[in-house]
Amino acid sequence: MRRYAHFLARPSAPYLIILSSTTLLSGLGLVMVLSSSSVKSFEQTGSSYSIFLKQLLFLGIALGLTYIASQMKMEIWEKLAKISIPLAVFGLILPQLPFIGREINGNKSWIGLGPFTLQPAEFAKLSLILFCAAQLRKFEDRVSKNPDKEFSPWQLVSYIAPGAILLLAMIMLGKDLGTAIIVMSIAGAMIFLSGTPMRHFLILAGLGLIGVAGFIVTQPNRVHRFQAVLHPFDPQVYKFAGWQTAHSVMGLASGGFFGVGLGASRQKWGNLSEANTDFIFSVIGEELGLIGTLAVLILFAALIYGVFRTALHTKDLFQKYACAGVGAWLLFQITINVASAIGIFPVVGVTLPFISYGGSSLIANFLGIAFVLNVLRRDPEVKASIATRKEARNAS
Repeated sequence: MRRYAHFLARPSAPYLIILSSTTLLSGLGLVMVLSSSSVKSFEQTGSSYSIFLKQLLFLGIALGLTYIASQMKMEIWEKLAKISIPLAVFGLILPQLPFIGREINGNKSWIGLGPFTLQPAEFAKLSLILFCAAQLRKFEDRVSKNPDKEFSPWQLVSYIAPGAILLLAMIMLGKDLGTAIIVMSIAGAMIFLSGTPMRHFLILAGLGLIGVAGFIVTQPNRVHRFQAVLHPFDPQVYKFAGWQTAHSVMGLASGGFFGVGLGASRQKWGNLSEANTDFIFSVIGEELGLIGTLAVLILFAALIYGVFRTALHTKDLFQKYACAGVGAWLLFQITINVASAIGIFPVVGVTLPFISYGGSSLIANFLGIAFVLNVLRRDPEVKASIATRKEARNAS
């Protein structure tokens, strides 16, 4: 225990934790995409490896962009933050255009690029984080320059709300409720982390819940999905909205403690149509058992710990808020995906970061981590600690 405490006390600990957990999660993701998609891939293309090879390509692109983004000058990130909302809106308009946009599972949120599809909404999450971080720093600079003036919490909200509402409206134009919930959660988390009084935050949270309820009741299929959470095995629900949830729970239950073995999932044989994306956690539970799912959750906990510790340690307000936003993004997305898989939250089409199949999600997640690594690499203590470790490794 003393050894681990000594490691966590090092300035470089968050850097190493984030690198190692991200590497292990993305490596496991490749293995599980191959396992969960083999049946679907063979059915679609005649090869069990086609979806896996696409994911391998996406991972290569993500790693290349991560290296570039982690080395980029912070001034470039700050300039991107100033235009992040217009860029995101432009990207979110494209899926609505004829001949470009593609509709998948009732959501018109994708752009067709030959054999590939791109989902701009995934990158809109990072755009919102950068925008909120820049706006919060702008507000705090204004407060510090006017120490005698009293500012209302609603003034702080006004710095963030227009951009967040605009992105939310554009995302819902594509009927993507899952991403909309994540975007609302990120904006709410950043307002909360800025020190907004609890009373004001609860009012905003209440308005957000009312908005989500409105989105649900206006679409019968969404109502049915929420009903399926309560009774997925009900005969009237099971064959329709409850099918995915019921078979996800079946898969997790049949995995037991140690799982049925890698590649031996039964649910991926047509019962879970999104086994390689939204329900990959269920396949992990079925094939690797409780041990496998707990290992995944521990790795995610380590990653989120590293990101939030970075946010607490850095002094620059833009970097602090942006890192906290990345941590909140990962936390909410992981929670919703896992909760959907175990049947305590409706299925809203949210992927599991670094593990689920999907190039847009994978690249966007890696770019968020790239920003955090960029912040860490600029810290003098982290730089010195990493240099010392390299010297010690070379000497041995």
